[in-house]
Amino acid sequence: MAKVALLFSTGTEECEALNVVDILRRAGMEVSIISISGDRKVTGSHDITIIADELIEEHSFEEDDVLVIPGGMPGTNIIEANELAQKAIKTVSDKGKFVCAICAAPKVLGHGAYLVGRNACIYPGMDDELTGAKVNHEEVNVDGKFITSRGLGTAIPFALTIIEQLQGKEAADNMAAKIVFRQ
Repeated sequence: MAKVALLFSTGTEECEALNVVDILRRAGMEVSIISISGDRKVTGSHDITIIADELIEEHSFEEDDVLVIPGGMPGTNIIEANELAQKAIKTVSDKGKFVCAICAAPKVLGHGAYLVGRNACIYPGMDDELTGAKVNHEEVNVDGKFITSRGLGTAIPFALTIIEQLQGKEAADNMAAKIVFRQ
């Protein structure tokens, strides 16, 4: 079973995070919502409060197959400024596992030089944040072990792409059918 860690901060876009959590859990993945806010109770960018599974200080990223960074403001900036979040990104990337970012969050990867020479996308108007990347406006980009996506409207294709990368196209297609996505 694939292990997924999803970072959640004050100001994270709730639906980008929770759509991904829901769909990946439906696919049988073990998904942990990780608070970087010092409290398991975290309020997102639209005043929706969630209870995270763990604090970042408690989670070991060594065994994760996927790290997901949802967007939202100021959540993306808070995640980018968090030393433990940066360490988590490096740990997962260095192990050759998937690092996935949606909406504004690909800027965290762009600023960290993870996307140099890679195809990537980001929320409209933020292209300059993808330092060194080959920027496009696809819904979702997969380049090596990095997956980027553009925003809330692409959260479902983003989650389905993660499933496809870990479980194959048939599993992703089956999930799309189960959730009645683009039928």
